[in-house]
Amino acid sequence: MERLVSTPGDLFADRTLHSDPDHYTRNLIRLAEDGSLSLYAIVWRPGQWTPVHDHGSWGVVGVVEGALEERSFMSPDGTIHRDDGIRLMRGGVIRLQPGSVTSFVPNPDHIHETGAPAERGGAVTLHLYGRTMNSFYVYDVAAGRRRLIDVPHNDS
Repeated sequence: MERLVSTPGDLFADRTLHSDPDHYTRNLIRLAEDGSLSLYAIVWRPGQWTPVHDHGSWGVVGVVEGALEERSFMSPDGTIHRDDGIRLMRGGVIRLQPGSVTSFVPNPDHIHETGAPAERGGAVTLHLYGRTMNSFYVYDVAAGRRRLIDVPHNDS
């Protein structure tokens, strides 16, 4: 991942990375035939954020350009077994600069929101997951609920 974010030219050479003024945009770069790996380039315009969500998988994230911020959440007892009655506490904040790489494991789930703070400009990031990332749980922290949603992407 460090090599990819430092020299993305070959990876992006024949691709168009889509963006959208209303929300961050996922561009599929590679998908393993058996669905065990997926690589996305995500384009973030200033001020665009994900909802609070998990992945149900391990992941590796690298920043190609711009700055990315990750705000973590955690369950006080370390487990989530239902879709309601969920208590989440704020965890730490990580600010990733160009060339930065971070990783995560589902423990029980890596719950966070990620985005490009408006005052820092947009960003392009690479996300490698240990599954086809076509769905994930989004969390309503105040209501203590989660729901599984389909997550769209562009073929690039």
